[in-house]
Amino acid sequence: MIAAFDVHYMGDEHASCAALLFFEYADAEPAFVYTHLQPSPAGYVSGEFYKRELPCILKLLEGIDQAIDEIMIDGYVHLERKPGLGHYLFESLGGRIPIIGVAKTKFAGSAGAEVLRGRSRRPLYITAAGLSLPAACAKVRAMHGAHRIPTLLKQVDRIARKGADFHPA
Repeated sequence: MIAAFDVHYMGDEHASCAALLFFEYADAEPAFVYTHLQPSPAGYVSGEFYKRELPCILKLLEGIDQAIDEIMIDGYVHLERKPGLGHYLFESLGGRIPIIGVAKTKFAGSAGAEVLRGRSRRPLYITAAGLSLPAACAKVRAMHGAHRIPTLLKQVDRIARKGADFHPA
């Protein structure tokens, strides 16, 4: 099973994390949807994005009762010369589950590969841990959808944003 995660915030107060689980990269619909709303674990610090997102993803992972073979995140596995969110997630999981980072914007000096999808001239920026970069790029290219952003990645983003629109009493 493959899991795609995304996290969104309501200021510095709460974080909404969503995960879609699917069987094949070409799937148009998820097999399972998981969400979690929690207080934001840390404020934003440039270059330390993982401190905000990693606790949210790990907390949501605790509630998933499906075996996960690969994980996709919205962001980078590796930045310039330092680890990104995906690297910290890979290490937190004992290096047992490959991580594919799919970023929509270029991080100055980041490593990785550019993948064009659909008719877009704007690439996605792919990084990976636990599998080769060419294999990660092929998986992103194989994802369902005719546009730059694959269908399920757009959907997990929308679900996480919807949760971030919820304001607890």
